[in-house]
Amino acid sequence: MPKKLSKNTAKARALVEARLYALTDAVPLLQKAKFAKFDETVDLTMRLGVDPKHADQMVRGTVVLPHGLGKTKRVAVITNGDKQREAEAAGAEFVGGEELVEKIQKENWTDFDALIATPDMMKSVGRLGKVLGPRGLMPNPKTGTVTTDVAAAVKEIKAGKVEFRTDKTALVHVPVGKLSFDAQKLVDNAMTVIGSVVKAKPSAAKGRYIKGITLSSTMGPGIKLDQSVADLAAKA
Repeated sequence: MPKKLSKNTAKARALVEARLYALTDAVPLLQKAKFAKFDETVDLTMRLGVDPKHADQMVRGTVVLPHGLGKTKRVAVITNGDKQREAEAAGAEFVGGEELVEKIQKENWTDFDALIATPDMMKSVGRLGKVLGPRGLMPNPKTGTVTTDVAAAVKEIKAGKVEFRTDKTALVHVPVGKLSFDAQKLVDNAMTVIGSVVKAKPSAAKGRYIKGITLSSTMGPGIKLDQSVADLAAKA
């Protein structure tokens, strides 16, 4: 038996018509539909025409949102020597070497939003796959979190760098800000993400690449976007 919708949810969903919306119309509508008492996160979901079972059709990358995410991410850095001082100076909350690896491994400690490691530490960090993997926190060269330039990596994450990657069902979920943001800032952030995903199209992907785009908030309704937004974002 389907779960009965709350009055607030039903009222919010009723505001959304069964049609595709321009991004500039979808953002104000999502803000109008707000009923939660907290500042909700706005998410962009893209359904892609790829088969994630094939490595050459995986879509993955990072993008720095022009207006950030509305919260400062807590960054941990695993490195040695002078690099530790560089990470601290750049604003990393947690910095260490083997002792930080042990803390994560023995205590299942993941009180951070992003983890950066230098290449010389990856042999030790590799032991943390069971703890970090399920939480999407494992450092990876493709996302710029395995690097010798730890200061730049920390600053990028603090500035609003987000990662995107296809899941098993070929969906990409990316946060693009808070519902309290100015509407234009949410539009800018969303356009930046869409453009980056479009440009990350694998050469092995055949047929229609962007199959659907939906904008939603933590408690709010999903609003389906007009496909033309992908073409506009790719040109921006």
